[in-house]
Amino acid sequence: MIRNYFKIAVRNLWRNKGFSAINIFGLAIGLATCLLITLFIIDELSYDRSNKKADRIYRVNADFLLNGNAFRERYTPAQLGATMKKDFPGIENYVRLRGFGDRSILIKKGNETQMEKNAGFADSTIFDVFTLPLIAGDAKTALARPFTMVISKKMAMKYFGTTSAVGQILHVDNTDDYQVTGVMEDMPAASHMHFDFIKAMAGLPDSRNTSWMADNYDTYLLVRPDISEATINSYLKTLTQNYMDGPLRKMTGSSIAEVERSGGHFRYDVFPLTKIHLYSPFTNEVEPTGNIQYIYIFGVVAVFILLMACVNFMNLSTARSAGRSKEVGVRKVLGSQRRNLVTQFLTESVLTSMIALLFAIGLAWALLPYLNQVAGKTITVALLFNRWLLPGMLLTIVIVGLLAGSYPALFLSSFEPVKVLKGKLSTGFRGGWLRNSLLVFQFSTAVVLIVGTLVIYSQLNYIRNKKLGYSREQVVVLQNTQSLWVHAAAFKQEILQLPGVKAGTMADVLPVSSIMNTSIYSRDAAGSAGQVLGLFEWNVDADYINTLGMQIAKGRNFSPDMPSDSNALLVNETAARLLGFTDLENRFLYPNYDGYKPLKVIGIIRDFNSGSLRKKIPPIVMRLAHRPNCMAFRISTDNITALMSKVENKFHNMPGMDGQPFRYTFLDDDFNRLYQAEQRTGKIFVSFTCFAILISCLGLFGLVTYAVEQRTREISIRKVLGASVTGIVALLSKDFLKLVVVAIVVASPLAWFIMDRWLQDFAYRIHIGWWVFVITAVLAVLITILTICLQAIKAARANPAVTLR
Repeated sequence: MIRNYFKIAVRNLWRNKGFSAINIFGLAIGLATCLLITLFIIDELSYDRSNKKADRIYRVNADFLLNGNAFRERYTPAQLGATMKKDFPGIENYVRLRGFGDRSILIKKGNETQMEKNAGFADSTIFDVFTLPLIAGDAKTALARPFTMVISKKMAMKYFGTTSAVGQILHVDNTDDYQVTGVMEDMPAASHMHFDFIKAMAGLPDSRNTSWMADNYDTYLLVRPDISEATINSYLKTLTQNYMDGPLRKMTGSSIAEVERSGGHFRYDVFPLTKIHLYSPFTNEVEPTGNIQYIYIFGVVAVFILLMACVNFMNLSTARSAGRSKEVGVRKVLGSQRRNLVTQFLTESVLTSMIALLFAIGLAWALLPYLNQVAGKTITVALLFNRWLLPGMLLTIVIVGLLAGSYPALFLSSFEPVKVLKGKLSTGFRGGWLRNSLLVFQFSTAVVLIVGTLVIYSQLNYIRNKKLGYSREQVVVLQNTQSLWVHAAAFKQEILQLPGVKAGTMADVLPVSSIMNTSIYSRDAAGSAGQVLGLFEWNVDADYINTLGMQIAKGRNFSPDMPSDSNALLVNETAARLLGFTDLENRFLYPNYDGYKPLKVIGIIRDFNSGSLRKKIPPIVMRLAHRPNCMAFRISTDNITALMSKVENKFHNMPGMDGQPFRYTFLDDDFNRLYQAEQRTGKIFVSFTCFAILISCLGLFGLVTYAVEQRTREISIRKVLGASVTGIVALLSKDFLKLVVVAIVVASPLAWFIMDRWLQDFAYRIHIGWWVFVITAVLAVLITILTICLQAIKAARANPAVTLR
């Protein structure tokens, strides 16, 4: 019997090839899209899960609000980790990291020097906290001595051609020789930071700094299994009170209790390792992070696209089933029981959905490289065969098949054969309120996705064109300029002599940098209570303002002809407002790190956006210093390649720079990289929106085809009576267009709410204009008309003599 059901199901699918193809293809696209989104979400949620103790690892973050100035950072004092382990039994171990993500390091190979990333200092306990299996070397001793280093398998193969690299020497940053004491497995891609070169913390003198007011280290705690996040935070509160209250009072004139009474706070808290990638509040993480909002958005999109595909499948199945009422009548006359008919319809529906699942897996497999390219991922095909993913999809398909087959199975099988065969059963299209409701749902989903895509790209366009307070076009940024040492100033002057170079500067930070130094300044020389606050401190030269096209609102810029400017400051407008500086008459600031030596404020810079537009403009002070961490040159030339070739020759001709790596970027490209996540989200949204529109169009095309079949004789009679092709197309279109208009009205408020919430993540953002919804409505109507016209025009132009025969 089962075999017979299967054979009949296959025959029916083959007999109605066009209908079957639309049904299968539409469901397959929806399932494939859902699979791809699910793979993306699984990958995002898997970050740092490769660590066996991941659920017990926390990072300590600082959270300060002093005198109205708030700042959070992921750095802690050098001795915090060791003190936590000593004072609180719940802390099993700790590890400090420093330098990862700050800048590249230089590794000498033969006569050439390579620039490498993912390098920094770490305590020897790193192997106890994180899961970093060693291929060679002993984890207990690998980082115990100064000037030792553990490298990744990839780097061992690159520099030594083997993983047996223990004992080898690497010359680092043109200054120090490091002995390789271990080789570790390459870290999984799904990690919030990656290690390729881990230098022993024992070789960093500052790691023994005993100041509680110097936050320079990422500190990770490994806690015992029974310790909760709230308990760790209570430990930190106790530690802060015991060890930092005195130093804070000495530095700011206020104790922790006094800071809290004035409405501020001075505290540290912990962040679970597994949440850093998606929940981190910081824009200066070592590597670009994800965003939990996008997980929620894509999760909802996946569910709705899957529902669209299922609705499509059910809509077409129920529409087609109404045309099989006579088949049901004949089967009943010939003795078929109702349960046989129910089983037959359900078999056909489930078989169709199973075929769609097979196509969906193949389609997802084929589109996976595209997803990896757009999303910047390295998701493998193996994830498709997750232990619960395919069973979950299989269960979904069976449920969809049963639901889609339930209407013809239960409704049509209940008909009385006599009424059916006499043609008394209505099979009209207009009365299908359920189908109409489902069609409204489909187009509502498509409308939300179209609005989302338009808003995302409008925000990205706003970011690209917003006046930032500095000019990022035609500015080239040179890397590895710290290697020039004392020759940096001479090199800068040589580059400024080249034709096409308009201006140049060297500094320790640029407006697109994510790593910024916070320093404590006081309004008075005593560091009195209520007078101390934290400001971002930038070390720049006298050409910084002009080279980057910034503007001085009040006062003057630094001058190389005024030696006293070495004890001067520039502040931005945000800092001036925070400090209460409305003018520059006798305005001084006192840095605590320099014994509160007075620095005269000589100028106020117009506010400019530094870092990401997700954050508001911070308070910034600039000091005159020669720090060649980076150099930027404003250029004006039609032949950038030739100019940069000259710059490279000058670079390598400087003393000691032969064989040093020469790299450069453009400031506008560096700025765009701050928004990689949004750019990727936009591309993914466009792709999913196209799939959603395609699914809707397939469903609409199938329903129009069915409606045309039902009204073929009516159309022919109207033509005989003089109806035009345009009139017939309008007749067939108006019912569907009404449903699309309803979908636009229903979906527009929902789309506005969702995207307005998304925009809240940006301190500087667009307002969603009416034009977004007008464009969406026009697109939805045009797509509907084009889809309908494909079948409607064909039906309207058919020969009545043939159709009425």
